[in-house]
Amino acid sequence: MIKVNNLIKKFQMGDTELIALKELVFTIPEGQFVAITGKSGSGKSTLLYQMSLLDKPNSGEISIDKNDIIALEEDQKIVFRLNNIGYIFQDYALLPSLTASENIALPMIMKGIDQQIAMDRAKESLDKVGLRDKVDNLPNQLSGGQQQRVSIARSITHKPKILFADEPTANLDTESSEIILHIFKKLNEEGQTIVMVTHEPEYAQFADRIIELQDGNIISDKLVKK
Repeated sequence: MIKVNNLIKKFQMGDTELIALKELVFTIPEGQFVAITGKSGSGKSTLLYQMSLLDKPNSGEISIDKNDIIALEEDQKIVFRLNNIGYIFQDYALLPSLTASENIALPMIMKGIDQQIAMDRAKESLDKVGLRDKVDNLPNQLSGGQQQRVSIARSITHKPKILFADEPTANLDTESSEIILHIFKKLNEEGQTIVMVTHEPEYAQFADRIIELQDGNIISDKLVKK
């Protein structure tokens, strides 16, 4: 599903050049749940941004489902993201004036899907994350964990090929975090490919595979023993 080859990402900090990712090479097969771990500054979120088309590397290759995503024009990237990728961020990214179901339906409506169909799908997705009774709640009427579950519901409604999650439990307590991770696990068991960045070793254990970064290098890539 994902192929990364000789990936390099650099940042210019005044007169200093920082190499955030150093010739990374790996593949992720369809249906795998991968956790990317490492200390702060190791390059894990930077790597996620390159794979999810939120940033562009300096050199190297990234393909998703055999599509060369680096070669895409900006308008093509927008369409590709809308159709193939789901995103979950640590800050939830919900619009405060919209209800849970409206937040989920909005991206579908923007794609031209009929409003009623979009709302029906939104309710189905909320049911998948255990929030069917919160369809009409505004974000400020939900706990942090519930808001993140709405974010997950929004990201899976269009059945993306890959779900990217950047520190999805960073702002949550232990109980809420485990609820989120069990949702990921269930989605993965249903065939969803998931790439999750986390700095919590115990949360990485929910994945099938752990890729650990240090100073922009892969220092460990191993399957999780179940």
